[in-house]
Amino acid sequence: MKIEHKNQFILIAGMIVLAAIMRILPHWPNFTPVAAMALFGGAYISNKKFAYAVPFIAMFLSDLVIGFHNTMWAVYLSFAAIVAIGMLLREKNSVMKTAGAAVASSVLFFVVTNFAVWLSGGFYSMDLAGLVQCYVAAIPFYQYSVFGDLFYTGVMFGAFEYARVNIPALAS
Repeated sequence: MKIEHKNQFILIAGMIVLAAIMRILPHWPNFTPVAAMALFGGAYISNKKFAYAVPFIAMFLSDLVIGFHNTMWAVYLSFAAIVAIGMLLREKNSVMKTAGAAVASSVLFFVVTNFAVWLSGGFYSMDLAGLVQCYVAAIPFYQYSVFGDLFYTGVMFGAFEYARVNIPALAS
């Protein structure tokens, strides 16, 4: 799944930027392309620096519009880990592996970002009961994350593979 072709890189970077733009459009809570951007960049951009940089820059630019909050560190930490998961998809990938990576990304994002919400204090008691309460309160939003991650991962990976097969300028 490594890309070596300039046209492929331009298409991939453009798709990631488009996904970041989708974050600022109205959407269901947590139904965003965040994990898909990271998985896609990790899976298809062969240069590790660019695999992290392109989705991170796109994410940061959309965050400039959306705004920042005190748990952004957890969002970006999750995002970095999801890029790494995407890198595991580079060789011998399949629809099932990609779907599994999307679900794993949803779980990772849920665990890390909600831990950060609990850790930031103010909403929940700083004990095990408060941590559990934080995770339980986030469950209704988790379903949208999973659906969004699966949907956008399918769209991004599927569209790129379709383009790579059907557009001669993108052939490896």
